[in-house]
Amino acid sequence: MTRVAVTVKPGSKGTSVETNAGGLLIRVRERAVEGAANEACLRALADHFGVAPSRVTLIRGARSRTKLFEID
Repeated sequence: MTRVAVTVKPGSKGTSVETNAGGLLIRVRERAVEGAANEACLRALADHFGVAPSRVTLIRGARSRTKLFEID
């Protein structure tokens, strides 16, 4: 299992995953409303690492822009 620190930028023009000093920067189109940005971030992270979305779990930061995900 791998843990990844992520900073999320909701409401961006498109979806992208970039490397920054603190981990990954994920830009998603979805707004931070009712977990939509979290779900989009999870899918983007799964695509980036080439795993199924069910293998990515949000560990910490559900209501924050800084999140910790675990990839199985």
